Amino acid sequence: MSKVIKLKKGLDINLKGISELDVVTDTGVNEAEISIKPSDFPCIKPHLEVKVGDKVKAGSVLFTDKYRPEICFCSPVSGTVTEVRRAERRRITDVIVKADGNEEFEQFDTSNLGSKDAVKSLILKSGVWPYLRQRPFNIIADPQAEFKAVYISTFDSSPLAPDYQFTLKNEIDSFQAGVSLLSKIAPVYIGLNNKIQDNIFANVKGAEINYFEGPHPAGNAGVQISHVCPVNKGENVIVVDPQAVVIIGRLATKGVYDTSKIIALSGSRVDHPCYVKTIANVSVANILDGKYTEEESRIISGNVLTGTKIDNNGYLGFYDNGITIIPEGNYYDFFGWALPGLKKYSVSRTFFSWLCPKKSYDLDTNMHGEERAYVVTGTYEKLLPMDILPMQLIKAILAENIELMEDLGIYEVAEEDFALCEFADTSKTEIQAIIRKGLDLMVAESR
Repeated sequence: MSKVIKLKKGLDINLKGISELDVVTDTGVNEAEISIKPSDFPCIKPHLEVKVGDKVKAGSVLFTDKYRPEICFCSPVSGTVTEVRRAERRRITDVIVKADGNEEFEQFDTSNLGSKDAVKSLILKSGVWPYLRQRPFNIIADPQAEFKAVYISTFDSSPLAPDYQFTLKNEIDSFQAGVSLLSKIAPVYIGLNNKIQDNIFANVKGAEINYFEGPHPAGNAGVQISHVCPVNKGENVIVVDPQAVVIIGRLATKGVYDTSKIIALSGSRVDHPCYVKTIANVSVANILDGKYTEEESRIISGNVLTGTKIDNNGYLGFYDNGITIIPEGNYYDFFGWALPGLKKYSVSRTFFSWLCPKKSYDLDTNMHGEERAYVVTGTYEKLLPMDILPMQLIKAILAENIELMEDLGIYEVAEEDFALCEFADTSKTEIQAIIRKGLDLMVAESR
């Protein structure tokens, strides 16, 4: 039976540059470059399966994980491997494929999917398994593990995030097929936004549906899991985003690895914020050409809280469904703290702007200070709607105290759950990086 869960903790950040509900087709997709970046996948070590000059199809294996060789990372396009970029110690940073425009797909057998093992085998060899991330640790799910649930949050509450009601309105059949396939691995739970009328996901079958209401991070899968099916030590939950469920559904119905998607192009520096039809891991050069103010702008693959900084020749991240462009904040604000700040945004009531809670802001990347000692303000506890002690957990990670990290809830969290804490942190600490360090340490201890 579904229930409505209302969250009070959190914060909605109103930014200028929300994408308008129209779609621009990226005409450069058919001959675009794509890059699969091992850095998108924490705790994997790539083993290259191709060489420069090899011809590949969409679904052809580019590299596997040395630790778990059954996990394949496949090309989203048909074309030619043009470059393998490496860093120090020959560490692979990018595998580049130039699309040929032919849209040839590897064909996978979907005739016998009656068992859990058959479903796992199909998802693994097709390259779709990396879309399945697990709690704890927020890493690619372990194919050998047993899972208590598969969790899907159907809305993203972060600033300027894509509207899945719009981007997936014509993909509901594929979404249903994906849910049906995933339900053979573990029971499926779906989180819906309680404020949306006529939700396109409300009639999905084969899953337990719950409704959530509240400010960001109400849309985070980890926050929803903590209220519906908490992760205890020794338990595992798979997390899948809605776009990935659609990709899994296409695999189930068509037998191909089809990563085409509609992403949000948003931010105050975009001339016409809109949605763009493209593919996963694509070069953003064609998407951005002539569509934004280049001077003093920061391009982000993903959202402003958790995304990755790229340049205008960079690539869309594996898990990202949007590109955000905001002003670069490379300036000094002399005596900024002493002024009334009517146009400045503040989490606290430092500036008088708190009197206009619905106002939209054109925020930049300026941190307004440098890293400093921790100040106990209680802000983290007001922004994180989970039953954990965030400040104490961060300190336990810094101390590398494994037992204390376990006691304080390391198994329940992911970096994105602490993004608001990092945004509001008076100490200017890179909290998400600290959480990732703690999760990596726990993975190393468990192997």
